[in-house]
Amino acid sequence: MNQTDEWVQTLGTGPLLGIAAAAIGVLLVLIIWLRVHAFLALVLVSLLTAFATGIPAGDVIDTLTTGFGRTLASVALLVGLGAMLGRLVEVTGGAQALADTLVRRFGDRRAPFALGVASLIFGFPIFFDAGLVVMLPIVFTIARRLGGGVLRYGLPTAGAFSVMHIFVPPHPGPVAATELLGADVGLVVALALVVAIPTWYVTSYLYGLWVGRRIVLPVPDILSGGKQAEHDEHPPRTSTVVALLLLPLVLIFANTGLDAARAAGWVDGDAGWYAVARALGSTPVALLATVLVASFVLGTRRGRGKDTVEKLLDSALGPVCAIILITGAGGMFGGVLRASGIGDALADTFSDIGMPTIVAAYVIATALRIAQGSATVALTTAAGLIQPVVLAGTYNGVELAAIVLALAAGSVTASHVNDSGFWLVGRFMGMDVKTTLKTWTVMQTTIGLMGFGIAALIFVIAGAG
Repeated sequence: MNQTDEWVQTLGTGPLLGIAAAAIGVLLVLIIWLRVHAFLALVLVSLLTAFATGIPAGDVIDTLTTGFGRTLASVALLVGLGAMLGRLVEVTGGAQALADTLVRRFGDRRAPFALGVASLIFGFPIFFDAGLVVMLPIVFTIARRLGGGVLRYGLPTAGAFSVMHIFVPPHPGPVAATELLGADVGLVVALALVVAIPTWYVTSYLYGLWVGRRIVLPVPDILSGGKQAEHDEHPPRTSTVVALLLLPLVLIFANTGLDAARAAGWVDGDAGWYAVARALGSTPVALLATVLVASFVLGTRRGRGKDTVEKLLDSALGPVCAIILITGAGGMFGGVLRASGIGDALADTFSDIGMPTIVAAYVIATALRIAQGSATVALTTAAGLIQPVVLAGTYNGVELAAIVLALAAGSVTASHVNDSGFWLVGRFMGMDVKTTLKTWTVMQTTIGLMGFGIAALIFVIAGAG
């Protein structure tokens, strides 16, 4: 069971799961029916849940702030820097230039597909939240120009970043599961693409088109600082915008390559230059460098005064502050659920579940995801639980990779109110909680189901061979 300092959870699995279900129900009532602000509702329910699960009163505030702070540590820098970059690209006409090129090359009807494919490429090295924020100005500009609502273009894009983040190394979840189960990372990458690409096409692209026709939402102004700003009469070249968007990808990809070189023994991981190079290629630093370069390339070099550029960047932060705080509060709620031992209780229940290994991997990861919200925590925890069974078995390399992918599929299933990503996507796309549940939660669940189906098929074929 979970332990906070000297405290050990004494409640059983049933009461803990009952408290979790009640907390989620109260949260939905507060936000959907009583119209309490999501930030206030999340903080209140997190506080009540901490007391209800028996976390010592002296540890409650620390538990809340730890969950909040950990989420902000990963989200606030990425969203803030990404919003600044998006504001520069948006106001200078860069988003319009790239949107025009995409529409000209692929046509109006294929624009959502083009956005999704671009996001799949961007999503290989870059994390979900950072990639989404960087791409949203392009998504919003195309949606404004072509019409049809934001979901038609936003869901294929968000789904592309999601499938890459959850299935494909070098993202942290699949990397951790690969290492725990002793799978070959190269094989996992290859099979992850086999799973991720068709899963994205069906569950994010086709579904995005379908649901986008039924739920037509206006394009938010959140990244344009309010009402759509006037663009330059002579916007930057498309190649300039593409180069700026590729810059963080190149830096992050170089970071990943250095880590792979260290793992292969090609470079000394203890060398001072290595640590500096890895830091410079981290996602926040890569985005910071890109914002600085964009400030010059799209700002001062094109005749904008330093004061003008500073005001543009400042105007980007105000609209996203609410998103950052709500996302942090979602992380707080998930952190309370983890600290209370709810995830551990589920883990104990499923550890000897007695079903085929690949099915157990998916079911355990799904249960942990639903209970505590974090996909990475669900994936790594479930991998640790089935590790003894896998290591004691006689699985070939393909089967091991398939089990990793089944774990990943479970960890993405049923994103809801205890997942910080749920709030990030919903707020950026201007959705209320009910609409986010009907669109994003459904899409994430179908990603998990289809991903598991393909992984299970690979497992069966590999075992038969």
